Order: sequence, then C-alpha cells, then structure tokens
Amino acid sequence: MGDLRWEMRFVMETPGDSVHGGGPRQVPGACWSKVRPSSVPNPVLRLWSDEMGGILGLERGGEEFLGGNQIVDGMNPYAQRYGGHQFGNWAGQLGDGRAITLGEVDTGEEILELQLKGSGVTPYSRFADGKAVLRSSIREFLCSEAMHHLGVPTTRALSLVTTGEDVVRDILYNGNPAPEDGAIVCRVAPSFIRFGSFQIHAMDGNKSALRALAEHTVKHHFPEHSIEDDEGVIEWTKHIAKETALMIAHWMRVGFVH
Repeated sequence: MGDLRWEMRFVMETPGDSVHGGGPRQVPGACWSKVRPSSVPNPVLRLWSDEMGGILGLERGGEEFLGGNQIVDGMNPYAQRYGGHQFGNWAGQLGDGRAITLGEVDTGEEILELQLKGSGVTPYSRFADGKAVLRSSIREFLCSEAMHHLGVPTTRALSLVTTGEDVVRDILYNGNPAPEDGAIVCRVAPSFIRFGSFQIHAMDGNKSALRALAEHTVKHHFPEHSIEDDEGVIEWTKHIAKETALMIAHWMRVGFVH
C-alpha cells in the first residue's frame, strides 16, 4: 500500500467538514468528513481479486491496511456526505455510515478510489455501529465481481477481511439478534459520487457546494462536457440519464434487483 501513488482530488476540490472524526451528527455544507477506520482485533484476508490487485499494482496481503488498522502516507481517509429518499420520502442527510474511502490511487492509466465497507462509525452512521458481517460481505464481493464480468457497470472488489470481532445483527428481523462474524470489503471505483451527493446540497439550497461538486465531477469524470452555461449542464444531465438507463437495462438483463 505504501508504494501506491495517492491523490487527494476530491477532498482538495470540494468543501469538507471542519471537525475531524466524531460520532453521528449533522454536517451542513460539507461533501465529506475526515474519519479514521476503527481498529479491529484480528484481521485475516479471506478473499482477494488477483485481477483487481493487478490493476492497482498490489500483491495479495496487507491485512492490517485492508482491515483499517494502518494508514500509510498519502492516504486521506474520509466518509462522504449525501442525501436521498427512503420509502418514497426525502430522508435528509444520509452519507457513508459504514464506509470509509482511503483515498484515490493513480495506477498510471486511471485513478481509482479505495473504500473500506464495514470499517466503523462515521458522522453519517446515525444509530448504527458502522460494521458489516461476513455473509453480506461475501455476497457483495462475489456479486460485484460477477456483475463486472457480465458486462454490468458496477463497483469492484479487491479484498474481503474478517475482523475477529462479533457484530450483532437480527438476521431474520424477528426480534432475535445474534452475534455474527465481522468483515470488511475493500471496494474500488473511479468515484463513489452519487445522485444523493448533489441532492443534499440542492435541498439545502447550498449553491456554492453544489457548484464545487459539479465542477469536480465534470473535470475528472466527464471531461468531454462543460457546465459553463445552462446548455452544457443540460447535455451533461442527458448523458448521465442515458448511462443510468443503460445500467438499469443491464440489471434487468442479468436479473439483478437493487
């Protein structure tokens, strides 16, 4: 991990939280909050993608990093703030409640973000513990890699680490919580920006944060577009709508239900 070339484009170009770390709270005006992954007692590497490791220039291993116990120079871990709808109603601030992005890695051909899912409490955890369990983590690792190889746009998975700690979950939602094995998946994508990243600022009426996020997104992920005028914004929006519709068509093609 220490040999990777780390970038900090997102945190340098968008507004962030003035408080470092801390528990669940409202973070008005921010796109992200700096937060360190929680330490775990016994990280053990259980699954590894040789293909994804090759793209990043990594060899199998690095449990202490992939489990969130160690941060190397160049990493700048943060949780992203976003909003969204739940059950048809605007839910306000949501955010990365159990995912922490370690930073952006320059592979020489592209820049990819590495994110640890299940790595502890963030300002966006609300009433949850920020952890993930082994069964859902296996599902995410296998399904994301399968979807990619089926030609479906998706995040990728680099690794799955068990943490050596118990995480209590109500598996059947029947009022009988029980301990399960904790786990962390390292997810990889060009960006984890989503619709809700923009929605939260639009709903708050924060035009400056919205503009900064849009400029960052277009500059690095849609360089063929310009948002200097309304026509440019409309064309960019059409592009996103088309790509999203195509992705959902791919979901239907393989029988995936979000």
